[in-house]
Order: sequence, then C-alpha cells, then structure tokens
Amino acid sequence: MNLIKKLLVAPATVLALWAVTAQATTDDAIAERLKPVGEVCVMGEECKGVATVAASAAGGGNRTGDEIIAKHCGACHSSGLLGAPKIGDAAAWKERADHQGGLDGILAKAITGLNAMPPKGTCADCSDDELLGAIKKMSGL
Repeated sequence: MNLIKKLLVAPATVLALWAVTAQATTDDAIAERLKPVGEVCVMGEECKGVATVAASAAGGGNRTGDEIIAKHCGACHSSGLLGAPKIGDAAAWKERADHQGGLDGILAKAITGLNAMPPKGTCADCSDDELLGAIKKMSGL
C-alpha cells in the first residue's frame, strides 16, 4: 500500500504544478486572443490609433533609398534583369533620364510600371518620395 501511495503522489504533484502554470499562461493567452483587432471610429469624434493607421498606410514612415533598394529594387537592378538599368550604371540611367524627361520622367515610369516592371516595382506601399530616393541612389543622378 505504501508503494502505491508513492507511485500516485509523484504524478499528482506534477499534475498540480502543471495546472497552476498552465492557468497562469492561459489567462495571458486568452487576454491576447480576445484583444480587439480594430476599432470603429465615428465621424466627428476623436479616434485613437488613427495616426498609427495613417502611418502604416503611408508605408510606415520614410524609408531610406538603401532600404527600398535592398528590399524591393535590388533583385532586378543589381543584375540588370530583363534590361533593367543596373545600380550604379550612370550612363544607362542618364540615357533613360534623357528619353523620359529626367528624374521626374523616370519616377513617373516607376510609378506606372515599365516593360516587365510592375507599378512601383515590388514596393506597392512606397511613397513617391521614397521611390525618388531609391532612383537617385541607384542612378547616381
């Protein structure tokens, strides 16, 4: 009988300790799952979080030309894929600028897309200023 009690006490103790820790983490996990995913804003009333939403809609703030190039432009412009002007090839970029009306023309083509490049390349959330910064950095113009 004493051996049976010993065999039952160890698993019961482990189970009790597990239940206590599981309850503590479960309460936090439940609170996290029940957290609202959004909020309703009524016109004319202050809406918390609108600035955060606006910032993320605008691309999350100003990113540098290097960040845009590394994440979105480098795949094609590093190797010159499908005729894309290579990063740092000032002659190729200048030729494009001359035919398209300078940096503004290149920016306009980048926004609308050109040949195999989709609109805004692969950076749909980039602002025009961010794209222009990336173009200036890649072209050296």
